[in-house]
Amino acid sequence: MAQYTFIATICLLILSCSFISGVQATTFTIVNKCDYVVWPGILSNAGAPTLSTTGFTLQRGETKTITAPTSWGGRFWGRTHCLQDSTGKFSCLTGDCGSGKLECSGNSAAPPATLAEFTLDGVGGLDFFDVSLVDGYNVPMLVVPQGGTGPNCTYTGCVVDLNGSCPSELRVMSRDGRDGVACKSACEAFRQPQYCCSGAYNTPYTCKPSSYSEVFKIACPRAYSYAYDDKTSTFTCANADYTITFCPSPNTSQKSSQGQNTTQGQNNETTTTTSPLINSTMVYEGAFYDESAASPSTCTHVFGSHRIAGIVGITMAIWWSWQLFYLVH
Repeated sequence: MAQYTFIATICLLILSCSFISGVQATTFTIVNKCDYVVWPGILSNAGAPTLSTTGFTLQRGETKTITAPTSWGGRFWGRTHCLQDSTGKFSCLTGDCGSGKLECSGNSAAPPATLAEFTLDGVGGLDFFDVSLVDGYNVPMLVVPQGGTGPNCTYTGCVVDLNGSCPSELRVMSRDGRDGVACKSACEAFRQPQYCCSGAYNTPYTCKPSSYSEVFKIACPRAYSYAYDDKTSTFTCANADYTITFCPSPNTSQKSSQGQNTTQGQNNETTTTTSPLINSTMVYEGAFYDESAASPSTCTHVFGSHRIAGIVGITMAIWWSWQLFYLVH
């Protein structure tokens, strides 16, 4: 009888460990609110496991959920203006990863591209994340943590359409030459050390914001605008899931005194417009979701965090083991 008790104990401990492993996974919910198709790409960091997909199609209004294991790190981006030629080769005008296929298969985005970068379960058990325009910009993007904790656990991104306001020397045009579809970084456009933070400029003290990076920073204050833009652009959360939204349109029913500009018309008419700056108090569609919809486990929200849920799971396993022990004795 003692042998059966021991076997039951081992089984319960294995189940509890599986439970802990499952709830520590992080869920990424990717949403396309653009009025066009986006082809997201994903690249895992060196040494991090590859996720279930590295590239896929996201139709207008479509949502896809991807689960990443503990300590995963990598980046997400959106590819635009993609097509497949007569030979079957897949390519995109912006954010192309050069694989020739829908899946990026270990390739990163060709600049310019808006990047969402993550390091999960890093220093102090925190997730580190940012939205980067260091490699340029091609599509509005918003990253919102769901259910996380921490003093710097908040949303970030670049929700302004920079393609229209991009300086002409940085602008990438559509195939027909009519519209701007992306905005290069100054490093990509000019290949000079002071813009690339390379050579003699390869330190935080020698590499400073340029007039070009300031264009990005003014429009998107929480996004990385150049390589050493850390202080205002890196965010941390404990035990969060994340929603990544392409083209999160501002909710015009939510007005902000910080984001409004008043102009006087020719007939003394007052016109108020709302500026879609991310550092205002405006509410963005896609920025606030029901946490239960983004979570892979109801238990996670009941107990407040992945790790607490795991502790409860193993505690219950031990309790049941003792109950079996007493029953057989």
